[in-house]
Amino acid sequence: MRALLAILVGVALGSLDTAIANTALPAIGADLHATPAASIWIINAYQLTVVATLLPLAALGDLIGPRRVFLAGLAIFTLASLGCALAPTLPLLALARAVQGIGASGIMSVNIALIRLIFPAARLGRGVGLNALVVGVSFALGPTVASLVLSVAAWPWLFAINLPLGLAALAMAWSALPHVARRDHPVDTRTAMLTAITFAALIYALSAAAQRQPLLQVLSTLALSGVAGIMLLRLQRGHPAPMLPVDLLRRPMFALSTLTAMASFTAQGLAFVALPFYFEQVLHRNAIDTGFLISPWPIVVAAAAPFAGRLSDRYPPGLLGGVGLALLCVGLVLLATLSANPQALDIVWRMALCGAGFGLFQAPNLKALMSSAPPERSGGASGVIAMARLIGQTSGAAMVALCFGLASERGSVLAIELAAGFAALACVTSFARLRLA
Repeated sequence: MRALLAILVGVALGSLDTAIANTALPAIGADLHATPAASIWIINAYQLTVVATLLPLAALGDLIGPRRVFLAGLAIFTLASLGCALAPTLPLLALARAVQGIGASGIMSVNIALIRLIFPAARLGRGVGLNALVVGVSFALGPTVASLVLSVAAWPWLFAINLPLGLAALAMAWSALPHVARRDHPVDTRTAMLTAITFAALIYALSAAAQRQPLLQVLSTLALSGVAGIMLLRLQRGHPAPMLPVDLLRRPMFALSTLTAMASFTAQGLAFVALPFYFEQVLHRNAIDTGFLISPWPIVVAAAAPFAGRLSDRYPPGLLGGVGLALLCVGLVLLATLSANPQALDIVWRMALCGAGFGLFQAPNLKALMSSAPPERSGGASGVIAMARLIGQTSGAAMVALCFGLASERGSVLAIELAAGFAALACVTSFARLRLA
């Protein structure tokens, strides 16, 4: 029980911290005298390092055991949280967030592997379900927690609250997590390095383009990502279980489900970063109201997930996902076209509609991805799911910065409209799966 509690606390910290930072962006940016476009790096720095290190750290867990990777990740996350709380400038805060992202990656890369070790096979589904529940509830509570903290304290306390929780989780994990012997096969360090360079350079290029950095800087970083990616694919050719499982993308259902996931999480990333600015700068709500107004979306997602999971046993995922993403698109359009002074109820039901749509898509799409991969490749499929989510969210956050650069104070409105476009794209790709049934 202590081992499970330690794992779930670690997972909750990583999930909660993402949602808290999104909600508090305007307050942090204002206090550090940063523009909205520049303050997006508080999100980008965290997500970039997670994307770059998730697959290599998962492979490292196979080599030295998931316990060591989890403990190191939790320790790094906790220490970096202190750095975030003490950061006096935006660059230092972004640096601390990058280190925090490495810690979160260590936690997320091996948490399912640890749950598999502590749960018998007959009850593994219950353990994985608890993990999913904690992720959903933590993300749902993030905006509310941020509002409550900001109502009584300054933004550094949003990160300082991680310290006692992280230390408590470390104390439990140190004595309770199961030990696993080192594996005989080594991790290919060249593959791990190329994986990190490929994704880190790609996300950095997207962020630099969104910030309208010099074209040479963007193109050179994009070229680095391309060269590293080509070398990675050549190095992995013929490998039965590659670190970057691109072989699974040759399966049409898996490829379309991955594309649907990336487009939908890009829409979510755009919306969740833009909405705090939209509520505060366009609709003139305060930081406390903003947190509560964002909450209906993730709350309804968490509530809809079990219902959508049951429906996925009866209806094809392409149909459920398409309907859900159409609802998400409509909800985003309705949010972007709100009047200047809407009632709280007008905002809440639109946010709930977005959450219902996203919740209806998520579980069936996850089932489609896992069922379209061979059982012996479930680990690779899980890695693709995580990468699709993280790349989508990171790309969405980067595009918010571009929207602010193009439209200034109306940038948040443009970002929500762009999110609706990505939701429409995801809807089309989801319905396209019906032709494969």
